[in-house]
Amino acid sequence: MFAREQKGTPWNKGRLVGAKLALKPKHVWALRFYLEQQKQHRELAMLDVAIDSKLRGCDLVKLRIEDLVADGQPRRRATVVQQKTGKPVTFELTEQTRESLTGWLHLRDGCLEDYLWPSRSKSDSHITTRQYARIVHKWVEAIGLNPSLYGTHSLRRTKVALIYKNTGNLRAIQILLGHSKLESTVRYLGVDIDDALTMSEAADL
Repeated sequence: MFAREQKGTPWNKGRLVGAKLALKPKHVWALRFYLEQQKQHRELAMLDVAIDSKLRGCDLVKLRIEDLVADGQPRRRATVVQQKTGKPVTFELTEQTRESLTGWLHLRDGCLEDYLWPSRSKSDSHITTRQYARIVHKWVEAIGLNPSLYGTHSLRRTKVALIYKNTGNLRAIQILLGHSKLESTVRYLGVDIDDALTMSEAADL
């Protein structure tokens, strides 16, 4: 008998893997309250921009002030070219986000060409996606959520999950997320036969 080959420890041993959960409205408000109480102006703006923009972490950390600001005021709508697809995606900035962004920019200062979330160790760079992930981990832990179930993608999913729940409009969500294929949106939201049947049952003729 040949001895069984010794395998290394799986990278995901002891971890929960799979799509991260979207935050619920009550979680978002709890996070905002926590960050306001802690006077974390940068992180409050980061939370609000992440939810409104629905950007991937790699795109969020590279935002520059000029991407979200025009004529000295936060834009109502902004357009960013996605790193993954090379295609532009447009998103809204709600009043809540414009207010928190204004508060951060008063402290941030800087030029329009500067990164919105600058690195604290490199003056000419931005925070890394790993740093962003650690920040989100700290947030969810602070309000009593299981950090293994939530991550940076939770913020990307939060608003579209609510829109899908309220409207069932996959095409609108595809546009908001910047997906090139509707199938990607279906997989991203985890739409299954139960969702389809629930919407069908609600359509009473």
